[in-house]
Amino acid sequence: MEPLVIVDSSGIEEGKLDELKSAMGELAGFVESNEPRPIAFQIFFDDTERLMTVVQVHPDSASAETHMQIATPLFARFANLVRLRRIDIYGTPSEHLVEQMSQKAKMLGAATLVVHDVQAGFTRFEPRLG
Repeated sequence: MEPLVIVDSSGIEEGKLDELKSAMGELAGFVESNEPRPIAFQIFFDDTERLMTVVQVHPDSASAETHMQIATPLFARFANLVRLRRIDIYGTPSEHLVEQMSQKAKMLGAATLVVHDVQAGFTRFEPRLG
């Protein structure tokens, strides 16, 4: 089983930071409560508070697909808060996940989607099953 890391980078719309912080806190809580398989789901803001980065770590592509299925209905509320610039997927996603992420990229700002294949390395954590 190969883990998958997904990194989204978004510009924050002018005057929307407080609303975005609240919405992202709710999204993180929703993911934690409703999706048992993700290993990590973290939201970061740069020191200028103009760029948001979301990092997801999944034990496999199926976990990320489930996340997209469950969370996609919530993404529409972010459309006026951010401009999604880039989605980077590290690992080997399924074709279905790539399609799901392409749809997210279009919905939130016509972002660039890049898949990075593993060239070398290892994973030592024990993914949660379930």
